[in-house]
Amino acid sequence: MTGLLQHVLLAPAWLALLVVFAVPALESSAFLGFVFPGELAVILGGVVASQGHLPLLAVLGAAIAGAVAGDAVGYLVGRRWGRRILDSALGRFVRAEHLDRAELALARRAGWAVLLGRFTVALRVMVPGLAGMARMPYRRFALANVSGAVLWGAVMVVAGYLAGSSWQTVAHLFSAIGVGITGAVVVLLVIGRAVRRRRRRMPRPLNRGVGRARAARLV
Repeated sequence: MTGLLQHVLLAPAWLALLVVFAVPALESSAFLGFVFPGELAVILGGVVASQGHLPLLAVLGAAIAGAVAGDAVGYLVGRRWGRRILDSALGRFVRAEHLDRAELALARRAGWAVLLGRFTVALRVMVPGLAGMARMPYRRFALANVSGAVLWGAVMVVAGYLAGSSWQTVAHLFSAIGVGITGAVVVLLVIGRAVRRRRRRMPRPLNRGVGRARAARLV
């Protein structure tokens, strides 16, 4: 990790900004986030800015622009080819009914799912594509995408800027927070599914009017 920071520090300013932009942009559009989380590059950008190698506003702008662009591409890919990609690449690991429930959950929660998904681990990579597959209106998605990118980018860049040489501790902290949010989302989805199943199994109350009519016939 320290070697990675040294590479970023020694890189020309334009190349460092390109990394800050490209990693979040490729996180969900090319599924890079499964291998290299976008927040790491953004936090490193904040560290570089704290040492005077880059303007803080330039790093912030690159991080936000990359996050917005990456999720926008992920949404469009999901809307156009999402099901085909998931069926071919993830079909052996994710059951089709699970994907259907994920699409339904995104359609119900709309922008909140996109906004919250920005701060999760792993789910962040898939949420834009699933939103496209669920046919979420693009205006709603774009609003949540930009809002989440601004909040996420600002938090990560400023955290790296303030952390300085302690950036690895901050990176681990945000990773743990992301895991916690992801776990909470999964637990809530499981609870919601259990509640819906229980409601379906519960016998429906008999309509009073129908009950009275049946009683009258018997008399």
